Amino acid sequence: MKKSKLTMALLSVVMAGALAAGCGGNTKETITGADASAGGSQTEGPKYTFRLADAHPEGYPTVVGDQKFAELVKEKSGGRITIEVFPSAQLGEEKAVIEQVQLGAIEFTRVSTGALGGFNKQYEVFSLPYIFESDEHLWKFLESDKGKALLDSLESSRMKGLAYYSSGARSFYSTKPLGSIDDLKGQKIRVIQNKVNIDLMEALGANATPMNYGEVFSALQTGIIDAAENNYPSYLTSNHYQHAKNLILDQHQRVPETLLISKITWDKLSEADQKIILEAAQESVAVQRAEWDRFEKESEEKIKAAGVTITEVTDLKPWQEAVKPVIDKYRSEYGEILDAIEQAK
Repeated sequence: MKKSKLTMALLSVVMAGALAAGCGGNTKETITGADASAGGSQTEGPKYTFRLADAHPEGYPTVVGDQKFAELVKEKSGGRITIEVFPSAQLGEEKAVIEQVQLGAIEFTRVSTGALGGFNKQYEVFSLPYIFESDEHLWKFLESDKGKALLDSLESSRMKGLAYYSSGARSFYSTKPLGSIDDLKGQKIRVIQNKVNIDLMEALGANATPMNYGEVFSALQTGIIDAAENNYPSYLTSNHYQHAKNLILDQHQRVPETLLISKITWDKLSEADQKIILEAAQESVAVQRAEWDRFEKESEEKIKAAGVTITEVTDLKPWQEAVKPVIDKYRSEYGEILDAIEQAK
């Protein structure tokens, strides 16, 4: 009898504890990384801590955009969703980061659409030369139905496109003199790793050298490559101008940036949290574009002050004629997108 009473007493204690635990109510679990599960909206629901990778340094316009995006997400979620921004390729170069995003190991990244071409064929269209006349033309296309459809197409590549960011126009710079298109012939030029860029260099008589962005400085320094191509801000912040002191402003490409999230992470979020992420991304664009315009002008002034020899291209016809075979080669693949780009003029 004593044993039975003792057993009943212990059982009562266990049940009381279980009931108390079940009524805990307001405790929120912190869920981090790709294992985060969906739930909640605004200030209610699970907490998340995600990572956003960017290859550019602190203070670069894309990083400023990333940080504004993270700030807006935290604000809109009432502090539930934290996105930690990792600049300067701390989490890896763009190609490696994209692969990690596809696996859900890294949740967010900002990458060049040029790098995305190796993962989603449609994005190679941005590497085609002289298809955009100006930034205004580019953004009119990006904000069109076709531009938005390109963002959506990333879902087939296990990513979700959230927004486009500005990246200006790309031009060539070299350790050797660059006075005209003819000076590019025979030069070893670093390119973003996609086949359109390789074909472009061949059309210009140059030798394409696919290479990670982080390797370009030492490659210019040691003579592994003669030249590279990029926009003013990247030319400055990468310090490439220290070795490649000859710049020709041919503006052959306008390759926008893309802010994206892993499809694995996206699918685990509630609809309410997906809305928060998407709205924050779109709202961060205006901040990034304004910062780009400011920083581009500042970079140009610093490059000129550093004694770089700058050659302006006053007649683009020889350039456009030289690369016409590249456009013709890919027209059958990207005809629909090219038509939309033409209509956006």
